[in-house]
Amino acid sequence: MVERPGKNYISERAMHTQDLSLFSGTASHELTAALARNLGHRVSPSGVERFPDGELSVHLDEAVRGRHVFIVQSLCPPVTENLFELLLFVDACRRAAAARITAVVPYLGYARADKRHGLREPITASLVATLLQAAGLDHLVTVDLHAAQIEGFYHLPVDNLSAVSLMCDELKHRLSPGTVVVSPDAGRVATAGDYARRLDATVAVLQKQRQTGAETKVLKVIGDVRDRPCLIIDDMITTGGTIAHAVTALLDAGARPDIMVAATHGVLVAGARERLRHPAVREVVVTDTIARPPSDSSQPTVVSLAPLLARAIRHLANAESISDLFR
Repeated sequence: MVERPGKNYISERAMHTQDLSLFSGTASHELTAALARNLGHRVSPSGVERFPDGELSVHLDEAVRGRHVFIVQSLCPPVTENLFELLLFVDACRRAAAARITAVVPYLGYARADKRHGLREPITASLVATLLQAAGLDHLVTVDLHAAQIEGFYHLPVDNLSAVSLMCDELKHRLSPGTVVVSPDAGRVATAGDYARRLDATVAVLQKQRQTGAETKVLKVIGDVRDRPCLIIDDMITTGGTIAHAVTALLDAGARPDIMVAATHGVLVAGARERLRHPAVREVVVTDTIARPPSDSSQPTVVSLAPLLARAIRHLANAESISDLFR
């Protein structure tokens, strides 16, 4: 952890929810407002200025000395700008003598860059961890990391919460009887198993091969999906290519044209919604880790993570265990 000369430390046991400050980055205003309502706490005033030359500036509009500060900011597009804004928030809180700084980053951008694929590439997820720690972060709370080993890049506590329980509460009344939970690749098998356990379903796995950073090819469906409705799960939907290929592969394997899609992070870049518009896809369900444009006429069904994140903040502010949030 980065040392902070002259920092005013206070006991975590002395902290309570009334001793916390809750700030929102510009990427997460709606989620932070929902969090505040669940907490029965207000969002602390702050401002972000964007100068004509592209520079950013952050100012806190209330004192945070001796307080536990929570900053909510998803690293969604524009990812680099939102990351730098978060760094400025952390630095501002550190210089204002906050007792403890926790970043609540529901969607952690750059998480797919967790290793090198060539000799002359950066490990960007590691660099993000270095930057946040250098800025003065004490604790990171995130949801459904793309790669769990990213926690190892941080020399501070990381709580990687899961949206599966909330997603299943929403899905169990929407799924057709006999639905098979489908993992889009080997990396999501454990998550698919968690969905299946909660939904009392079976699991199938797609064996795929990545062609480029944005394109994949499904080679084989492992499991029985013939004449069965399917639920394709994933941690994120970015271009929609993986889901589109998965739908085609399942239908080719004899699956019923009754397919649901569930993913924690609906990044949904340009063109993604078009790829998801398949007659067999009945519904797409995501969470609110990434805000949806108000003008978007093709909105997926959104499950709010505000109750889960509010419970985490309440427990952390009171220095209580959050292990029950992982069940």
